Amino acid sequence: MRNAVIHSTGAYVPERVVPNSYFDELLGENVSDWLVENVHIHERRWAAENQSTADLCIPAARQALERGGVKPEEIGLLVISTDTPEFISPSTASKVQYELGLVNAGTFDINTACAGFVTALDIGAKYIRADEQYRYVMVIGAYAMSKYLNLKDKKTVTLFADGAGVVILKAEEDAKRGFLASELLTQGQYYGYMGIYAGGTFQPVNSQVIEKEDHLLKFVQKFPKELNPEMWSRMATDLTRRIGETPGSVDHYFLTQININSIWETMDRLGVEREKAHTIMQYYGYTGSACIPLAFDDAVTKGKVKRGDLLVFIGSGGGLAFASAAFRY
Repeated sequence: MRNAVIHSTGAYVPERVVPNSYFDELLGENVSDWLVENVHIHERRWAAENQSTADLCIPAARQALERGGVKPEEIGLLVISTDTPEFISPSTASKVQYELGLVNAGTFDINTACAGFVTALDIGAKYIRADEQYRYVMVIGAYAMSKYLNLKDKKTVTLFADGAGVVILKAEEDAKRGFLASELLTQGQYYGYMGIYAGGTFQPVNSQVIEKEDHLLKFVQKFPKELNPEMWSRMATDLTRRIGETPGSVDHYFLTQININSIWETMDRLGVEREKAHTIMQYYGYTGSACIPLAFDDAVTKGKVKRGDLLVFIGSGGGLAFASAAFRY
């Protein structure tokens, strides 16, 4: 059976390093200790003033192409997951396709907030499995949320950061590795809890919106603390059962990098050692759609992930959207 295998990865983060101490000074209080103890963030990267989401995607994609020995013209489809797009219209993917010279690639963006990369990975794998014209599919998770931060808002400004991560999927015949299973879930009752609520058709930008700073990222209500560990552990259990495995037989978990305690609680609920969940938020902050591919690329380049390993990806983001996928690497 034809399957989609993870062929190569790439990553890019901006050069500007923003340490926790920056926010102590910005906000006039000590937030460094809380960030380290509660979410495990020590520093993060913010895009330069003249850097956009596409500017983050392009070097990450070039790295994935080079590592995989794939020519730009061999990519048949480009899917970009982001909720910080280059424009409202057209898609970020169309600009990135042109800049990379992916002359034979169809393109589209998806937005399931921070669950987006795993959703896009699922889409890319299913294109390869369903249609033999797709040999290589490029999937990018990209995030430039620093452009939407209110520097006076302690609830958001200290957490969010920028970056892009890439996976190139390749079609293989009779593959004993690759895509195994996935699941997408949404709890839409939480759509109004966190987001960028102005700039679309519901609330077009005007002077009042700017004055109230509704065009920037806002936490409106607090999410239930147990929500992510409950959903992540449930999805991991269901996913592994469907492929004839157990949570303990998974070699690596790559979970949304928002809160170290949520990740550890999930591992504890599953009865799995915490070391199986690779984390990068200590260096990169919370990079939304990019956090899972950045963590995966980091683990691959450090030699932690080996061919044949069983991988589980689980993402969650505003909406509230959840996505999981299992691959044999």
